Amino acid sequence: MERIARMDKTHAEWKKQLTAEQYIVLREEGTERAFTSPLNHEARAGLFVCVACGLPLFPSKYKFDSGTGWPSFYDVLPGSVETKTDWGLGTLRTEYHCARCGGHHGHVFNDGPRPTGLRYCNNGVVLRFVPDKSNS
Repeated sequence: MERIARMDKTHAEWKKQLTAEQYIVLREEGTERAFTSPLNHEARAGLFVCVACGLPLFPSKYKFDSGTGWPSFYDVLPGSVETKTDWGLGTLRTEYHCARCGGHHGHVFNDGPRPTGLRYCNNGVVLRFVPDKSNS
């Protein structure tokens, strides 16, 4: 698997491109309020991509309703995210970022469904849904 080329921009460039809420989540590792993303209810076939750089992260077939209030996925496209340890709330968590732009997307937990047992809990504000054109 080939490594994804990194996209680097200054804070000023990111602020110009992103909404204030997107900037807080992607660049400052913030979190959107639960149950506010319209993507929680997105059920069409397609891809969920990073809003900052367009890198595909999750096919819709990996999405499930976790009941947490954030779009959740049981797997990620190979090589599309990078992880790091997060002790921010005083407990060990695994944080994940877009492999291309480095933007923070959420955390991955070990309480998801089969086949992986994982739950990628993603901030909806930093995803864009691209419907599958073959089903239009």
